[in-house]
Amino acid sequence: MRYKAIKYFAICVLSFLPFCAFAQQQLSEEEELKQFREAIDKTVDNYTDQFDLEIWQTFYVDSILTHDYEAMRDELKGMQAAKMTNSDAYTRVQDKWAEQIYVALQKVFNEEQWAKYLKSGAAREKKARDRRAAKR
Repeated sequence: MRYKAIKYFAICVLSFLPFCAFAQQQLSEEEELKQFREAIDKTVDNYTDQFDLEIWQTFYVDSILTHDYEAMRDELKGMQAAKMTNSDAYTRVQDKWAEQIYVALQKVFNEEQWAKYLKSGAAREKKARDRRAAKR
């Protein structure tokens, strides 16, 4: 079950990489938004099941992921529209929003849920973000 949650989270994050869009068939804006929303819904459902979230926590997790992923998506699309080719810039944007999600979820989860979240791969992702930030 943990692997599935990590897998869906990774798929969601990776689906926003603009340079992957070139390899894929161009989707209409409506189809893209539908897939975007489905990915968020799957992540929320997985978190709800995996961490045994209460209703209010599910609401906050959905709100956090929706807002932050939309903001990240908009920022990445802006960079793509500006024809930016530096992959480090894209990684920096993804790291910024992943860190914001990490901090926000810490405020929503209780201690037990947070420990499960960290064990599910979030701690490893945080270390990787911190290492990339230290290199910059």
